Amino acid sequence: MKNPPVPAAKILLVDDNPDGLLVRTAVLEEAGFEVRTANGGAEGLECFCTHHFDVVVTDYRMPLMNGVELIARLRAIEANARIILLSGFVEPLGLTEANTGADIVIAKSAHEAIHLVRSVKRLTAAPSRKPAARQESLQNSAGKSGTL
Repeated sequence: MKNPPVPAAKILLVDDNPDGLLVRTAVLEEAGFEVRTANGGAEGLECFCTHHFDVVVTDYRMPLMNGVELIARLRAIEANARIILLSGFVEPLGLTEANTGADIVIAKSAHEAIHLVRSVKRLTAAPSRKPAARQESLQNSAGKSGTL
């Protein structure tokens, strides 16, 4: 007897660039994920509030609300949300998981598609965690030892 099919993980993809949305949607759907797109931070936030998503993938550089601002708003709604931040400016801006609130930060590059699919799979397979509590724990231990 066959096991029932596992439902595809639902991904919210947020970017103001239609070409970026098109390409990343195709890559993620090819990997077996169900993808919903949002054109920018405000639309992404609205979508997040009205639907359930297993992972949110957001671009960093968007008008009106950048990816880090969107992540902060998403975390205020659901602290355990799983979020990936994409940027072509990871190194120049020093974007990291610690300073963006993202679970994973991916630099846009020729290998981005591979990293994106692998990261989404990792986050959808991982047990739920509490990023905010982890950050607080890190800050508390830094305060006790004087350094991080």
